[in-house]
Amino acid sequence: MKLAIVASLFASAAAFAPAAQQASSTQLAGKVGKEAFGTAIGAQIPLGFWDPLGLVEDGDAENFDRLRWVELKHGRVAMLAVVGYLVTYAGVRFPGAEDIPSGFAALDNLPGMVWAQAIATWGMMEAANQDQFKAPWGTADDEGASNADFKGDFRNGALDFGWDKQSDDWKKKKRTIELNQGRAAQMGILGLMVHDKLGNIDVILPLGPH
Repeated sequence: MKLAIVASLFASAAAFAPAAQQASSTQLAGKVGKEAFGTAIGAQIPLGFWDPLGLVEDGDAENFDRLRWVELKHGRVAMLAVVGYLVTYAGVRFPGAEDIPSGFAALDNLPGMVWAQAIATWGMMEAANQDQFKAPWGTADDEGASNADFKGDFRNGALDFGWDKQSDDWKKKKRTIELNQGRAAQMGILGLMVHDKLGNIDVILPLGPH
């Protein structure tokens, strides 16, 4: 089972590998791999800079930023997924959904209208959680005067909570925390899904009715 999980992780990472490595205008002054990104957010103990598939070996900063955003977004979704799984497994339900089971079993028991509402909600969340100063979904990255600090900064001049008043070290610490929590959540939801399919989720989550 452990081997299968590790293999699936490497297969997922391979999906983001560039098809061909060509010279890029965004390459960092001839630096490649660890030399280019060894001090970036996320390169920390115990692994440090870890790129076994060589996805950013060419030193392309634009490609690195894109992959970092992909990792950040997957982490945010995974954090929501873990919380949602734990809450529903513990027996918490919206009114009218008391009979719907948790985990994968819920997929066969959701009414069509619930699926429609879910898809509409996902669409609205996807539309809202992006840089509103640029064209939607990055279709014109060179247009618009964005005030985002980094890819994934979706404050859009509205939700700040004092971010701009903080020091660069504080911001780096908070971004690192989010990235690490997202990494842990991706492993967490994968583990929950595996044990759900194995039928022994109750062994690791004795949280009551589900």
